[in-house]
Amino acid sequence: MARYTGPSCRLCRREGMKLYLKGERCYTDKCAISRRGNPPGQHGARRMKLSNYGLQLREKQKVKRYYGVLETQFRNYYSIAEKQPGITGENFLRILETRLDNVVYRLGFAASRKEARQLVRHGHFTVNGHKANIPSMLLKVGDIIALKEKSSKSSKFKELKEKSVTVPKWLEADVEKLEGKVVAMPVREDIDLPIEEHLIVELYSR
Repeated sequence: MARYTGPSCRLCRREGMKLYLKGERCYTDKCAISRRGNPPGQHGARRMKLSNYGLQLREKQKVKRYYGVLETQFRNYYSIAEKQPGITGENFLRILETRLDNVVYRLGFAASRKEARQLVRHGHFTVNGHKANIPSMLLKVGDIIALKEKSSKSSKFKELKEKSVTVPKWLEADVEKLEGKVVAMPVREDIDLPIEEHLIVELYSR
């Protein structure tokens, strides 16, 4: 499947804000937003006033880049959210948050969602004791995500036990066992990203 393989920092500059795509680097002075805040390209320094459609499109692109989701899958998630009871925008964010790669990142087992996606693809994790190597797998309440015993011996994962990570309240993490559990579905207050989901709803409602 096609996926963006260019510089991650370019995406942050295009959106004019940190998307935290490169983990720890995003918190240092090496961050591209700190060094060059203008959008990439020859005409990046120009400041153009966006139309309503432009604002909606930029919000959609920003959320796609946060979660590393491509257009077709993104649109499919919206269709699912639209059919669920409740507020469509909140349903949509809940679906994105419960992706396996995002949960691995939220549990602190990876420095970024991009790294979490790669670790899942390489088969380092199990869900409820079964092999799980599909990053887009949607989790539900009660699911247990654990690091494979073989993987836990690597130096990368041993370092995790020494780090302090703040886990959202809809998840539980056991750092010693390197496993986590979904204890509830996330609500809007649990999602700490600067997202205006109503703009995406307006875009797809055209």
